[in-house]
Amino acid sequence: MRKGEQGPRTGLLRVAAALVLLLSLLTGCSGGSPDAQGVVRLRFQSLAWQKESVDATKALVEEWNATHPAVQVQYVQGSWDTVHDQLLTAFEGGEAPDVIHDASDDLADFAYGGYLADLSGLLPPRLKADIPARSWQTTTFGKGVYGVPFLQEPRVLIANTKILTASGVRIPTPEQPWTWAEFRQVTKKLSGNGKYGVAWPLKEPVSVTLNLGLSAGGRLFTRDAQGKAKVEFTAGDAVVPDTVNAQVNTDRSAARTTLGMGGSDTLPGFFGGKYAMVPLGFSYRQQIVQQAPPGFEWTVLPAPAGSAGLDQGVSPQTLSVAQDSPHKKEAAEFVDFLLGPANMVRLARGDWMLPTGTQALKDPALGTVEDGWATGAALAPHLRSAPAQSVRGYPEWKDKVATPALQEYYSGAIDGAGLKKRLVEDGNRVLARYQR
Repeated sequence: MRKGEQGPRTGLLRVAAALVLLLSLLTGCSGGSPDAQGVVRLRFQSLAWQKESVDATKALVEEWNATHPAVQVQYVQGSWDTVHDQLLTAFEGGEAPDVIHDASDDLADFAYGGYLADLSGLLPPRLKADIPARSWQTTTFGKGVYGVPFLQEPRVLIANTKILTASGVRIPTPEQPWTWAEFRQVTKKLSGNGKYGVAWPLKEPVSVTLNLGLSAGGRLFTRDAQGKAKVEFTAGDAVVPDTVNAQVNTDRSAARTTLGMGGSDTLPGFFGGKYAMVPLGFSYRQQIVQQAPPGFEWTVLPAPAGSAGLDQGVSPQTLSVAQDSPHKKEAAEFVDFLLGPANMVRLARGDWMLPTGTQALKDPALGTVEDGWATGAALAPHLRSAPAQSVRGYPEWKDKVATPALQEYYSGAIDGAGLKKRLVEDGNRVLARYQR
């Protein structure tokens, strides 16, 4: 049942209410009163999918249940591929899980639609203080906080160590990264004889372009005095797309064939020495560890820096509580347990990502040189809310305007002026429909 419904006032209404409650329990509706033994039962839908991540999450649920006999949690497996539509159906049907695993860039419509609980008064001071304000911004919509950001994934350069070392190029560090101009020159030097300095897997080009664009001062989306979002394409916004376009179409230092690929599709060529570097999400390190041939040497480098240094946008994984849950307090306590510093480290290592918590980031296990953990941890202070985080209409803008425009620009089908015109003029027409 939804919170706030009035209790029955007549015998007939009592019977009807009892039938509704029985039906909701039988159908697995979120929450409900404690059972005959006085036990509160919560459902937690997790999107963990890699074995290490699933194992870590299930183990934490078991540990909670073993130490909290009065509040028992049922693990429910969800899927990243279908989560938005599945949650929307569950919300509208009154059957949403009590605790919801999602990503911050998927929360805006649910938050504004009233489906998620405002966690501002439910979370303990420890958890509020442990996660930096820049991370809380990713789950703040209006005056409410509708999720706890707990895992984040910077984009890094995965590089073939032997190729870089043999070339004599300067190896970048988080303290002394490449500039975007230097990155372009390095990829030119690493190219030739059928090999390329970089492979850009840009099947989904929008988030990559926007998030890396923060390093060059790009924002793309601005807001007017009334708070309405609009698209503005500045010189900072052009740095990343212009670099990629030049690498593909002018320098021939980026492989054209990878523009339509996903990250995993580039790994065979990377392992075979065809590409010296691939910009990938931090969690791809797990696939590389599992799939790289014996003796293959690789390293993790920071993404190039611009006028804003190493800043880049991220959309962290989140934990939210359903507005319809009658046990919000207990759900928030379970979230706090999952995201204690030691547990957050376990979840981060299971997903090969970075935790948002400052205490978890200090864990020695996340500061090792092996598998590039130290490089990732050094990037954590530079991770910011993704530019499109709270823009209403962004999904349509991304699918109908930005994705085809960027794909055409990267392939050389349109020039920079054409890209700007498409993103701004066509884009603002889309956004205007959501802000009337």
